[in-house]
Amino acid sequence: MTQAEFVQQFGPVFEETPMVAERAWAGRPFADALDLHRKMVAVVMEHMTPSEQRTLICAHPELGAKGKMAAASVQEQASSGLSQLNDEDYRRLQRLNAAYREKFGFPFVIAVKGKTVSDVFAAIELRLGSADVVEERVRSLTEICKIARFRLESLILQQPSQNGA
Repeated sequence: MTQAEFVQQFGPVFEETPMVAERAWAGRPFADALDLHRKMVAVVMEHMTPSEQRTLICAHPELGAKGKMAAASVQEQASSGLSQLNDEDYRRLQRLNAAYREKFGFPFVIAVKGKTVSDVFAAIELRLGSADVVEERVRSLTEICKIARFRLESLILQQPSQNGA
């Protein structure tokens, strides 16, 4: 694959941040999907500036948001029940999202695959108790890397062959 083809294919793995794929491309050839994911994670955790990391975190939609978001986010949130909240739970989630953003300056991010609405509420309430913005930034990036792994696995399962990506 050319770099442009690679970025087109794998750019969406990290929400609205194709720069991760652009930079990971230099690490080819990739032994397998796990190797590709490891190299993409290294871009995020070791080579992005704190400002770039913050931009990546802020590219993620707030949980339960009803606005425009990437198709993968829509599907992920729906699978956990976040798109079917009743009015009371929706308002509660919006309050928690606002409190988290106010405290830390970026949206609450969690890999929702396999989680229930109750799990999500428990996680955001627990993480709101954190006093350390740097620690929360790292937690958010760790969750983003989990999301990316799920998306990459799904993407590769859809493709019969990556032709040496």
